[in-house]
Parts: sequence; C-alpha cells; structure tokens
Amino acid sequence: MSLELVIDIRSDEVWIALLEGGSLIELHQQKSNSEFSVGDIYLGKVRKIVPSLNAAFVDVGYQRDAFLHYLDLGPKYLTLAAYTKKTLKKKNTVPDLQYQKFEKDIEKDGKIDKVVSSSQSVLVQVAKEPISNKGPRLTSEITLAGRYLVLVPFSNKVSISQKIKSNEEKKRLKELLNRIIPKNFGVIIRTVAEEKKT
Repeated sequence: MSLELVIDIRSDEVWIALLEGGSLIELHQQKSNSEFSVGDIYLGKVRKIVPSLNAAFVDVGYQRDAFLHYLDLGPKYLTLAAYTKKTLKKKNTVPDLQYQKFEKDIEKDGKIDKVVSSSQSVLVQVAKEPISNKGPRLTSEITLAGRYLVLVPFSNKVSISQKIKSNEEKKRLKELLNRIIPKNFGVIIRTVAEEKKT
C-alpha cells in the first residue's frame, strides 16, 4: 500500500492527513502561530560566526538571530551540509538520503569557524524556544518525532526506549525496524511502541 501525506496550511491552522491506499489513517490539526516552537525545522542563513563562543548566529526569520553552538551541530553535520548544498543547487537529481555519501564526523572539540561559514545556508531545528530578548537555540541534529518512533536522518542507529524492559520485546522491535527502515535513517523507538504490531 502507498502512503501519502497531505498538508493543508490555512491562515489560523494546519491540517496534516496521512493516507494509506487512499484511506485516512491519521489526522492532525494544529493552530498556527508565528511563535518558534521546539521541533520546528528551518533553512537558515548564517549571519555571524563568533569564535570566542564557538557558535554562530543564524537568521531563521525571528526578530533576533538564533544561536547555534558547535556542540549542537552533531557529528554528521558535514554530511547534512553537503546534502543541503547539493539540494539547493539542484544537483540532487534524486533527493533521497539512501544515495547520500556520508562525510567524516566532525571533531567533538573542534571550532565552528572550521566547518561553518558566514552566509552559508544551514538546515536547523529549534532546540529551545526564544526567551525575553534572545532568539531560539538551534541544533543541526534533525529529528522527526512520531507517535511510536523518532526518525533520525543521516544515521544508521536503532535505539530503544529504556522504559521497555523486556529483552524479547526489544529484540522484536529492533528486528522489525531493521527490516523496514530506509538506508541512512536511524530511529529511536518510543515506549508506546511496546507490543504494537506492524
């Protein structure tokens, strides 16, 4: 069966429908606002690099630039940056992560000015909402949260919630996900997935 995602954006709300074989299986409605919420994903532009903070300030459309620290880039940042650049230049003829070559991981104690440059476009996710006169805090480790699992692009790791105690159940879930997960995607299996069937 084919899956189809339908998104209807209106002035005051967003409707998201998941269809399987033309039949509705999930429907989500969310009031829209101009606030920056944790989990929102943006294509931002680096405005300023501050080596003394080992961070960059990124324009994501908020009144104040958002903050992106080197430690929030994530180990696969170079792969994400290469993919984003190729996609923006329309060089990805098939924008599928399974064909993306992984770059080497960035150093844990590296410097931001060695991997990020001013005016660079960066794909980021809000990690912390803006407070008082500060912009949002960002991360480049993109995750897409769902009811039963969290999808992690540019990863190949399957993790399971520690709240699932049964080793048999952990093994079953891991085997199930390893059969269906696309290449270059990782997942975090959430507690509510316990005992769920395919």
